[in-house]
Amino acid sequence: MLHINFKKEIGRLLHIHDSPERTALAFALGVFFGFSPFLGFHTILALLFAFIFRLNRVASLIGVYLNTPWTVIPVAIASTSLGAKVLGYAGHRYQRFHWHELGTLLFWSHLPQEFRLHYQTLYPFFVGSMICATILAVIAYPVCLWFVRTYRHRIQHLKD
Repeated sequence: MLHINFKKEIGRLLHIHDSPERTALAFALGVFFGFSPFLGFHTILALLFAFIFRLNRVASLIGVYLNTPWTVIPVAIASTSLGAKVLGYAGHRYQRFHWHELGTLLFWSHLPQEFRLHYQTLYPFFVGSMICATILAVIAYPVCLWFVRTYRHRIQHLKD
């Protein structure tokens, strides 16, 4: 089972040898992909974009792993609800869709044929996840920037 020690990861984030702005940007990029609708591809996408933009890959991974296995389902449900409200699907009860099917190969192999059946759930999920991922990334940047700058200022003050 994946176990994340948040104190250790925050320590790693604060000790990255890059500018605070670039560290915060890499972290926000990771947060965006961590909460994006691209289930199963979060890590790969964050690493790919960090590599393309020459950002710190460790900071991106720390951002990705804020969305842990414990939070994926509640975040997916909240994102789908938000997407449904934005798209005007608020009265739809998602009776035909079963969340546990997402983890099966059968679901993914039949997805193209059954897209119409799942459309009223997948489309709100995608839209809501993109909205949540964007908002969380926008929030993550200044928060991370503040933490890194504050930490480095304190370290510099202690050295003087």
